[in-house]
Amino acid sequence: MTDSQISSDLIGAENDKRAAALKSDYAALGEKLARGNVDIETVTAKVADFFVAVPSWGVGTGGTRFARFPGLGEPRHIFDKLDDCAVINELTRATPTVSLHIPWDKADPKELKAKGEALGLGFDAMNSNTFSDAPDQAHSYKYGSLSHVDAATRAQAVEHNIECIELGNAIGSKALTVWVGDGSNFPGQTNFTRQFERYLAAMADIYKALPDDWRIFSEHKMYEPAFYSTVVQDWGSNLLIAQTLGDKAFCLVDLGHHAPNTNIEMIVARLIQFGKLGGFHFNDSKYGDDDLDAGSIEPYRLFLVFNELVDAEHRGVKGFHPAHMIDQSHNVTDPIESLISSANEIRRAYAQALLVDRAALAGFQDGNDALMATETLKRAYRTDVEPILAEARRRAGGAIDPVAAYRASGYRAKVASERPAVKGGSGGIV
Repeated sequence: MTDSQISSDLIGAENDKRAAALKSDYAALGEKLARGNVDIETVTAKVADFFVAVPSWGVGTGGTRFARFPGLGEPRHIFDKLDDCAVINELTRATPTVSLHIPWDKADPKELKAKGEALGLGFDAMNSNTFSDAPDQAHSYKYGSLSHVDAATRAQAVEHNIECIELGNAIGSKALTVWVGDGSNFPGQTNFTRQFERYLAAMADIYKALPDDWRIFSEHKMYEPAFYSTVVQDWGSNLLIAQTLGDKAFCLVDLGHHAPNTNIEMIVARLIQFGKLGGFHFNDSKYGDDDLDAGSIEPYRLFLVFNELVDAEHRGVKGFHPAHMIDQSHNVTDPIESLISSANEIRRAYAQALLVDRAALAGFQDGNDALMATETLKRAYRTDVEPILAEARRRAGGAIDPVAAYRASGYRAKVASERPAVKGGSGGIV
């Protein structure tokens, strides 16, 4: 028996208001899909089994380099964060795991595990932080961490990552995600080759500490906080890292970590082809790493990414099991609502990709029929799969309209009355 943050009676009452309409819409969509030899029940079952992790830090209000404007009921610590994450899963039934960020979420592993079990939550990939200084640490990361010129600073960063592995192992995590802000702000500030050599050597030390059933994900990012060069700045560097480290090393693709108009779906295909796609941080962007809600700017691109994932699934690619996580900053919305919306948009893209006529697409590709090939993708993308998403949620005990149910629950007002108000301040996401 789990501790529910949202009353099942409330979810049931909200669903009762929408049940008749959903039944009608689901039947109509089922008839439409059947004309194309697609079984709606098969698609619904696949969607119901697709899950995405939520980031612990995502339930707090984000900020920019200039300021942060706290919201009501901000979580005070990891246990408040887990309560908020449980709300998202109870309403969507799509987010049963949480990804922790250390040292922000550091706590007794027994208490973390007990809290997760009480809320019906597990733990996804651990995330280390060597892009900012923790209180009382001996060496600063101002000029880098895993690639720092100072051996003691590198050793400190390695030790922190190993600590993340040990904590994660105690609570049931199976992966470590490593993102570093290392780079340079001026030409000549660093030697590119020696800097990358130091990074690879430090990552090799972390790799040695991985349990046998763990994976390590390296994450590339085009720029920021260093604005001239970044140590792991693109998918090519990322692939080199994964190939150099070994079989347990993979590349993580953050959808916001690319230049505008980059063909991310092709990057995904390449990493799948060479067996090094580890997983995703889902979000959206307009100009750079904006960390906007998934599917809020370029939903078609999100669909095209999932088209590659479903293609790999359809082909039965060996060892293909990418990790999926949301990574967003919520500056002007209720973080819980944004994460609910993003979880549903990610499932939407997956459902649409499942509708692609793979045989027809292959025929058009082999026949060099560019128009009909792209129309085959668009036909699936244009299909309104909301009834499938809603029915998958309902059958699993979630809400037909999760945002409406969340607002009806009064959860935000409740936690705002329990958690002390936070004053605004400088930029940051913590």
